[in-house]
Amino acid sequence: MITNKQTLSVLALLALTILLTACLESASTPSEPLAVASQDTAMEHAAKHMDAKYVCPMHAQIVRDQPGSCPICGMDLVKKVIDAQAGKRPTVEISNAVINSMGVRTAPAAEQTLWRYIQTVGRIDYDETRLAHVHPRAEGWMEKLNLRIEGDPVKKGQVLGEIYSPEILNAQVDFLIALNQSAGKVRMEKARNQLRLLGVPEGTISLIQKRGESLNTVPLISPSSGVVTKLGMREGMFVKPDMEIVTIADLGKIWVLVDVYEHQMDWLSVGQSTEIRVPAYPGRMWEGRVQYIYPELDPRSRTLKVRLAFDNPDGLLKANMFAEVVIYGGPKREVLAVPSDAVIETGRRSSVVLALGQGRFRPVDVETGMASNGMVEILNGLKAGDEVVISGQFLIDSESSLQASFLRMAESEEPSATAADHQQ
Repeated sequence: MITNKQTLSVLALLALTILLTACLESASTPSEPLAVASQDTAMEHAAKHMDAKYVCPMHAQIVRDQPGSCPICGMDLVKKVIDAQAGKRPTVEISNAVINSMGVRTAPAAEQTLWRYIQTVGRIDYDETRLAHVHPRAEGWMEKLNLRIEGDPVKKGQVLGEIYSPEILNAQVDFLIALNQSAGKVRMEKARNQLRLLGVPEGTISLIQKRGESLNTVPLISPSSGVVTKLGMREGMFVKPDMEIVTIADLGKIWVLVDVYEHQMDWLSVGQSTEIRVPAYPGRMWEGRVQYIYPELDPRSRTLKVRLAFDNPDGLLKANMFAEVVIYGGPKREVLAVPSDAVIETGRRSSVVLALGQGRFRPVDVETGMASNGMVEILNGLKAGDEVVISGQFLIDSESSLQASFLRMAESEEPSATAADHQQ
């Protein structure tokens, strides 16, 4: 069974035979000394004697024997140059006119300072340390409720409602008995503390002591300022200590929860500066700090959760808003970098097109590092001062890849054009 490699070998040998025959028939004398020809590989010999071909930079399928214009896009055809010495990444030669029409631009690789910063998106959340959950301390009935809907603003010390509780009423009676009987200080304080444990405010206890009589209902006081985020009670309902009547969130400070990729973990530290922008307020920016880095990654997304803290004095930032986030990680100095537009990413390799001068270009593989503000760090493959193409590099890289494919096919065959074959 004939393999693909054997088939390619036969085709290459046939093409070479035809080419050598044409060379012998075109002239009575050899075009070069036999001593030189005997040292050439088959590819080198073909490159010397092959007629020039012209191709379109935009449409590689357009190939002509003579200069002209592309029938598809109208661009000038480019002379195809085969460089047998360039190996896997051949050099491409382009005329100045074509360079201008393609809009080829270059930039130097230079050492500079790159700032580590992370761009991501986050979700605004309440500061959980500034949430207040209001529960009754005793069973009873909500006789009066001053709150109506979630979102109502409240102030610290504001009366949220009034509760009637038999247990609290009995504690008031014990307190009054201790006062009227001129009981000892210890017994009186015990009765007073019992009222405190049941959630009776100090002002209400003083009022009971001043009047000398119990109160049917006692007020429920807001422990902090903020907005009502949860209202779990309605007027007239029976309440128990395990029931959450109201949740109050202080929006003076908020959290922003973001996800950071695994390869950016070493850029993070608590206390770093960060800023956010939200679509609701174009042009506004809030500055904050990295407050906490969570200890484990999400097993599905392979990202690390980070918590940021921001002041929100005017209350414009609301929970569950999306925010554009930038986390600043500090500078990395004396970094060899090129514009990010110059780097061609294929998934398997990273490369740039090196401008050699006089219309010559060659793609080279590079090892990239961090990317920051439109620049990419080059770890290996370039040196300071190298000119790289930042516009039109994809067309040049494609042409070089076509030539490289032709070279690899030819190099897989053994040289078959010897001096004796040439004489025959």
